[in-house]
Amino acid sequence: MSTLPPCPACNCAYAYEDGDNLVCPECAHEWPKGAPAAVDVAAARVVRDAVGNVLQDGDTVTVIKDLKVKGSSSVVKVGTKVRNIRLVDGDHDIDCRIEGIGAMGLKSVFVKKA
Repeated sequence: MSTLPPCPACNCAYAYEDGDNLVCPECAHEWPKGAPAAVDVAAARVVRDAVGNVLQDGDTVTVIKDLKVKGSSSVVKVGTKVRNIRLVDGDHDIDCRIEGIGAMGLKSVFVKKA
């Protein structure tokens, strides 16, 4: 039976040792062996834009590249301002609403803070 603590991010019981760290095979979270069990992953997560500025909920960002909209013939043009963004976990970092297109998910590497 394993004496290793469960993953603080997803509570997986199958963590394993890798050098001085523990690694979760399910979510790929790594943490030091001596770290406290209650590590707040959400507080440690920092989302940055294309130029390195830290983004927060409610910020206004500008699109820096033409982006095709999946399932549509629409395009989000360079320079489009997106107001009141919401940061989320997943494959896209930002949930937002773009005028003329609607609700959509954006990656933070394609925007810069306005």
